[in-house]
Amino acid sequence: QVQLVESGGGLVQPGGSLNVSCTTVGDYVTSYTMAWFRQAPGKEREFVAAFSASGGFTRYTDSVKGRFTISRDNAKNTVYLQMNSLKPEDTAVYYCAARHGPTSTSTSMYDYWGQGTQVTVSS
Repeated sequence: QVQLVESGGGLVQPGGSLNVSCTTVGDYVTSYTMAWFRQAPGKEREFVAAFSASGGFTRYTDSVKGRFTISRDNAKNTVYLQMNSLKPEDTAVYYCAARHGPTSTSTSMYDYWGQGTQVTVSS
C-alpha cells in the first residue's frame, strides 16, 4: 500500500512563494493521479490541483490558476506544488492525495492521503 509523505509548508508573507512536496513510498508516483487539496479552519476540504498519471494533463481550481503550478519528478517519486503570489486566503492545511484513474476534483475519489502540511500566509 502506498504512503504519501509531505514536506514543506510554513509561514510566508502575502505575495511570497512556497513549495510543498509529496513523495510516494511503496510505489511509483507514475502509477497514480496525484492531487493537492486544502482545508481552511471551519471549511470543507477543497480541490487545488491535479497531475495525471500519464503526465499529460494538469488541472487547477480557478482561484489558483496562474499562481500555483503542480509538477512531478519521476526519479524522486515526488509531486510538487509551487505556490506564488500567495494570499491570506490561501492559508490552509494542504493535503496530498492519490488515486488510480483520471483526475478528479472530488475528495471521495481519492484513495490515499498524506498527513497534511500547514501553509500560513500572513504579515
